[in-house]
Amino acid sequence: MRKSKLVTGILIGVLAGATILASGCKGGKNGSSETSSEPGVINLNPTTSEGGNTTPDPSVANATVTFPEDDNELPEGLKEEDCYRSELTNLWTDKAIQNQRPCAIMVDNEITALDHYGLNQADIVYEMMNSTANGRVTRLMAIVKDWQHLDQFGSIRSTRPTNVILAGEYNAILVHDGGPFYINEYIAKPYCNHLSGGFARFSNGKAMEFTEYVTSDTYNNPTTGRSYDGLISRIEAAGFSKDYNSYYQGVHFTFNDETSGLHDHGGDADAKDIYLPHPHNHSELHYNEETREYEYREYNMDHIDPLDGNKVMSFDNVILQQTGYMIYDPNGYMIYDVVNESTGYYITKGKCINIKWSKASETALTKYFDVETGTELKLNTGKTYISLIPNDVWDDVVFE
Repeated sequence: MRKSKLVTGILIGVLAGATILASGCKGGKNGSSETSSEPGVINLNPTTSEGGNTTPDPSVANATVTFPEDDNELPEGLKEEDCYRSELTNLWTDKAIQNQRPCAIMVDNEITALDHYGLNQADIVYEMMNSTANGRVTRLMAIVKDWQHLDQFGSIRSTRPTNVILAGEYNAILVHDGGPFYINEYIAKPYCNHLSGGFARFSNGKAMEFTEYVTSDTYNNPTTGRSYDGLISRIEAAGFSKDYNSYYQGVHFTFNDETSGLHDHGGDADAKDIYLPHPHNHSELHYNEETREYEYREYNMDHIDPLDGNKVMSFDNVILQQTGYMIYDPNGYMIYDVVNESTGYYITKGKCINIKWSKASETALTKYFDVETGTELKLNTGKTYISLIPNDVWDDVVFE
């Protein structure tokens, strides 16, 4: 059993002209009211900052173990010339959506909002503390590239300033149901396009706040007879560009050509079971040896998707970011200090390494670097889970 421990040392060479010595992951387990905001179009002059993007040194590479993969399998009914490698997952994807912006969809993570519908269609899932109140309840933000084929996604809930900033990194259209007035400054930013509230209401026997879901097309509720516009028509009506626009900062991640197991990495440590310090829902990720993916659990239950045959939500890549935060008021509303640099972990195929992350400005991409090599981190092909872990509980991250 291993308990997390901060990596010490000078800032990585690609950021500050110095080199960090490798240090292995450590680990062991010790025995307000909210208002809706209407969609609008904001088109001001774009920023051009690349946020300190760096080019990895090709002479320095992680040692890899190659696994048999299905990454070269094309989507059913498509030929290779009809596909491209997704910028979010590196999986083969229909070329028809290559230039399409993703949506960043806010998902309620309270136990009464479960089961979540459609989340297995997400390419990247963020989990972060939503407020310091209520046991530091978390909320999910799902980055979805192929949003034109969503039957039911959610349920949807409000957003926070941190989510606006992170959604902007993907040039994503933020989809949410209002938020505290602290978001007003951020949703007015020129890089932000957002849709708030008014999504489909499903009759599921739950309280009103847990019945709202995103659909791609118009949804007709058979119980109430009400119709709700889907993402396709709402994005068009709002005047948002469906494709990447001038605020797009470029590819967020780089990927390995072959699957890296990190087994020969000098700073690796075992990480097959991950316990995160999110006390309200007790988030966990467990490595499935057969699928070689991390399966997500919360509230002591597997996180399943009823629209995907009750399969457990799983990921090929796990990134944990140590992140500070500022509390706005006694209600627990807060913002993460994501425009900064700090330490973190990259976890894949049962192993963990130390990383550094850096975000140079509000509009810059968050970049991740391997502490041992000083080069930009390369992910394995597949879906990614990212969790912002507050500074004050970072030492409570547990690997087994």
